[in-house]
Amino acid sequence: MAKKQKKDEKPIELDVKLSKSEAFIEKHYKKILVVLGIIIVVVAGIFIYRNHRASVEEKAQSAIAQSQVLFMQDDFENALKGDGKNSMGLLKVIDQFSGTKTANLAKYYAGLCYYKTGKTDEAIKMLEDYDDAGDMLVSPSAKAALGDCYAAKGDKQKAVDLLLEAAKDADSRSENNENTSIAPIFMKQAAVIYEDMNQNDKALELYQNIKKRVNSPLSEEMDAFIERLSK
Repeated sequence: MAKKQKKDEKPIELDVKLSKSEAFIEKHYKKILVVLGIIIVVVAGIFIYRNHRASVEEKAQSAIAQSQVLFMQDDFENALKGDGKNSMGLLKVIDQFSGTKTANLAKYYAGLCYYKTGKTDEAIKMLEDYDDAGDMLVSPSAKAALGDCYAAKGDKQKAVDLLLEAAKDADSRSENNENTSIAPIFMKQAAVIYEDMNQNDKALELYQNIKKRVNSPLSEEMDAFIERLSK
């Protein structure tokens, strides 16, 4: 008989628990709705934001395309400011699509355009604004271009430091050091500047380093440089 009473007690206990849950829901009904509403708004917001950013990025890529063509044609002024026809110009891409990956890339191109047109200070500002955490090929090149700018201004040590950083960056970002053609170029530029600074020992060390990179096209050219500085 005792067993029967225990069995009969379970539904009662369950009813009590359900009653407590219902009471809790009823008491906090509005708060629960608010929390659920916030969750829905946040999730929907993230979805809308991501779709919006993707749309903006796509428009930015379309906008920069003609400027890249003008850049490849050495038409640096029109690449920067637009040609009044097909290209809106890199500066407008940076302004109108701020925060996108494409706008960041536009800063790199704009920096090169300024450098090519002799506006070194503007080039430095643009290249320093470029976020170098991006593309494994562009980022080292942007740092090297910044080094070229400082070399043009006569700050040779700053130039060397940036070029060597660019070379190191190129190596670290390449898979299995397959990016062998880029780093040696920056190293050679740094070595030439070292020679200009009468630091031939450092220049020789870089030339010897390049020589060891048998997969680099520059490797075969290093004998003459090494022989000249070894005398």
